[in-house]
Amino acid sequence: MRPGSRYPHLFTPLRLGPTTIDNRVVFTARLTNYARQGLPTEQHAAYYAARAAGGAGLIVTEEHTTHPSDRVQPDLIRGYDPAVVPGYRRITDAVHAHRVPILAQLNHNGAHGTSVHTRQPLWAPSAVANPAYREVPKAMDGPDISALIDGFGVVADHSVAGGFDGIELSCAQSSIVRAFLSPATNLRTDRYGGPLVNRARLLLELISEVRRAIGPQRVLGVRLCGDELMHGGTTLEEAVALARLVEHTGKVDYISTSMGVAGVSLYLTEATMHVPPGYALFVANAIRRSVDLPVIGMGRFNSPLQAERALADGHCDLVALVRGQIADPDFAAKARVGAAEAIRSCLSCNQECTARVGDGRWLGCVANPRAGRESEPPLVPVLPKRARPTGGPAGELGDAAGAATRPEVLVVGAGPAGLQTALTAARAGHSVRVVEREPHAGGQVRIAAAAPGRVELGDLVRNQIAECRRLQVPIVYDTVADVDLVRRTAPSAVVVATGARPVLPDWAGRHPRVVDSRAVLRGAVFPTGSVLVVDELGFHHGPSVAELLADRGCAVEILTSATMVGRDLSATLDLETWCVRAAAKGITETCERRVVELKPAGVDSPTGGRHHDDPSWHEDRAVGTGAPADAQDAAGALRVTIAHPAGPQREERTVDWIVCAYPAGPQDELYWQLRIDNGTAATQLFRVGDCVAPRLAHAAVLEGDRVGAALGLPRATSTRGGNGR
Repeated sequence: MRPGSRYPHLFTPLRLGPTTIDNRVVFTARLTNYARQGLPTEQHAAYYAARAAGGAGLIVTEEHTTHPSDRVQPDLIRGYDPAVVPGYRRITDAVHAHRVPILAQLNHNGAHGTSVHTRQPLWAPSAVANPAYREVPKAMDGPDISALIDGFGVVADHSVAGGFDGIELSCAQSSIVRAFLSPATNLRTDRYGGPLVNRARLLLELISEVRRAIGPQRVLGVRLCGDELMHGGTTLEEAVALARLVEHTGKVDYISTSMGVAGVSLYLTEATMHVPPGYALFVANAIRRSVDLPVIGMGRFNSPLQAERALADGHCDLVALVRGQIADPDFAAKARVGAAEAIRSCLSCNQECTARVGDGRWLGCVANPRAGRESEPPLVPVLPKRARPTGGPAGELGDAAGAATRPEVLVVGAGPAGLQTALTAARAGHSVRVVEREPHAGGQVRIAAAAPGRVELGDLVRNQIAECRRLQVPIVYDTVADVDLVRRTAPSAVVVATGARPVLPDWAGRHPRVVDSRAVLRGAVFPTGSVLVVDELGFHHGPSVAELLADRGCAVEILTSATMVGRDLSATLDLETWCVRAAAKGITETCERRVVELKPAGVDSPTGGRHHDDPSWHEDRAVGTGAPADAQDAAGALRVTIAHPAGPQREERTVDWIVCAYPAGPQDELYWQLRIDNGTAATQLFRVGDCVAPRLAHAAVLEGDRVGAALGLPRATSTRGGNGR
């Protein structure tokens, strides 16, 4: 097959001003927090170089701040500081080694931040507070505007000295320039306010200043917000008119599109899996039909087919594909050679990119544990070869043929942690085998992906299984691993990745109609009628099962002791879309309440629970999967007493079912059995993922990667330990 023939539009070269790019895949700007004391790092250079090596046609770096008044995060790249130039050179040299052009994005965040870091007032066109941060900024005066323009020119000069092929001006979600352009935040009455031509004055002056600094031999692009999605803000009609003004300067080589505003509608700038791919192409389409400049379209593209279709249908000239290339730096190269099935799909979960960066930490990726760690050399395994038995009874994982059929590394559990351990160990040269007690892989991720709108979460495990096939890592299903199996297999290392088990709250007692959310999602129980979802996790668990039940016709109330339902969804930009769906599906949300007592309806005494000192209480409490259907049907309705966590008020509900989203418990019995078993004393023993401590998927994947890389390395204390011991 001719390279790129499956995607002819995607792999057609394109000229951007003085530069020709090899294909239409653009790695667009995204904050990484890799800077240290405001300077670029080797972490930056390796991160961008990996995407260049992976075939991107054009790379645009994260924002470089243009003035000391802007420090929305502690460690933005301070482009105005001359000390950045050597770091710039490291980045551009690393990218140019792969013959890929790279542009620096210039930005000032204005009111989109806090003055905590600078202890100076925020700058903005008018004294209008950003709704998310609520800090009233200073309305800029003439000297402030002059200083801002000069600052952009200084950073442009530094970018030229640092070897960048051009500049992109950010006028999008968190830009002070966007705030000048928007009638919602620009209330000025001087030459920078009023009609669009005045509100665009700052942008046009910046275009002139930056073009002066970089000259005609470098690319200049502008990223525009096509729709702010806020009351009184920029509309698509105004964005199109602005694009024409930009083109008429004759100084700009392309327009990149965006939508949404930080703190208001960012959930449609960095959309999650609940938003369909290509959702923002209407913006690029409208602008492209109005200007002759090349236009970059955005909209959560996760596959080369989606990107190819956007180009073929004429929506845009180039495709912004950033999260897809964070998840798989080789996205473009794999697509070019017709190996799209080998691409590690982005989950659009926003857990390690958006949420982590928003928390002030450096960017990572759930699907790609190496994201942000490209500058770290992989660990070199030195696993010693052991004498293996050549005879004996056949087992599930081997036969009497001898050592050649025996794995060096045995991984117990085919969830995200176990599969990632297996993959990393296999890449390091180990012989690996995975055993899984279920007839399928995936663990808790597979269950979570059964929720409405969450199917793409399952790509995490699908990615891992596909890579296991390519690396010839066998996965043995329907196999319960125990101490005897480990003895018979005689591996050099055992990694226990047995996950977590549901744990019900103490008030649940033995009642068969009080079940864990996972039991509902995996189809072990089917609640009907009125359902109370009690959520003490605050992430997707409770809202997901509430949606599923509402879709099945249940009357659903979700209750939490927190101040809001799904409080942690805000970090991943899932909260807004959840609120819309919950309202549309009639889900009642009750906050700052907790369950204090449970009774069968019509009974005055609590359900027959047991005291914590009763061992059988712990056993049943850890199951939470519900009773057989006939027992459930006979159980009857429930009367629930709820209370405010800090007050004496009591309320009662009568419901047919209660579904609990509560913290789980580690399923670590095999690990501890192996720790004390003399028959496996010579085996390295580790545990990873939820069987260490139940957490989110990113922790499981990262932990599996670390342990998989460390297998066989000399241990400072003992070969009998394990992760989390």
